[in-house]
Amino acid sequence: MSGQRRPGVIAARRLRSVLVVAGAALVVACGGGSGASSGTGDEAAGTTGATGAPTTTVDTPADGTPADDPPASTATTEAAGPHVRERPAWLGTRVLTTAPGEPPPATPAELDPRVLATVDVLPPPADGGFHSTVRPVPADVVARSTWHEGCPVGLDDLRYVTVSFWGFDERAHTGELIVHRRAAEPITRVFAELFEQRFPIEDLHLTSADELGAPDTGDGNASAGFVCRATRGASSWSQHAYGLAVDINPFQNPYTREGVVIPGLASSYLDRSTERPGMVRTGDAVTGAFAAIGWQWGGMWSEPDLMHFSATGR
Repeated sequence: MSGQRRPGVIAARRLRSVLVVAGAALVVACGGGSGASSGTGDEAAGTTGATGAPTTTVDTPADGTPADDPPASTATTEAAGPHVRERPAWLGTRVLTTAPGEPPPATPAELDPRVLATVDVLPPPADGGFHSTVRPVPADVVARSTWHEGCPVGLDDLRYVTVSFWGFDERAHTGELIVHRRAAEPITRVFAELFEQRFPIEDLHLTSADELGAPDTGDGNASAGFVCRATRGASSWSQHAYGLAVDINPFQNPYTREGVVIPGLASSYLDRSTERPGMVRTGDAVTGAFAAIGWQWGGMWSEPDLMHFSATGR
């Protein structure tokens, strides 16, 4: 389970950086690494996406951003898929007030099932196909992440990864995450498989320090990798702090411990008897894709963390 993102903070940041893309949307085409056979982020190159087109990757300095680096965007979510719901106006604005020991609040009807359109942070792939890039973490990306001096892993051991993903709006989008360099190329293979299977993901973007420390609204749903924080309820570092864990659709796949549900409004999704879009289930495309790279699922824990996959099983 990564640090939960607060949509109110996300929306404010996005509204300050609106990008209108004329004509066809830009394709993310800058990357890093070489040699797909090695299985490390340092040596990922020429991987083939769901469309069969090779991904272009170019290793770039960690202290600078290439001229063609995709800028942040808030591309429209109109004309979405036939089953997508309108994003509630209150999303990310109502701070949870549940007292310790109280049962978790009911999931709002607007979020059950939760099938919301993606708000683009990066330009979606122009050809609608799968693309991925891997490169050292640029300085501007570091600045909007949770990395700082004192994190248990240095920047040299982290990689900035972009991948295409399939939204609930039945469109291709571009997501971003930071992972350990050893995990970078395998993670692109996971997302290529999820894209091929059209497994829907609502959001995939970096967690910022502001988002991590913002008041809890209980309705975040950003999938993510690296977050520099301790394990919840413990003093040891989370596997997210090493770039060795990824969360998928936290709202559809909540974490529960001693009666506490995270995200706080996702209690309806503790019932796994009814399959809804975006849920991770035993033996499905998501668990299979992560198992193929040797990662384990927190859904098998005694207190399940249904969103959580990690290289170490923790």
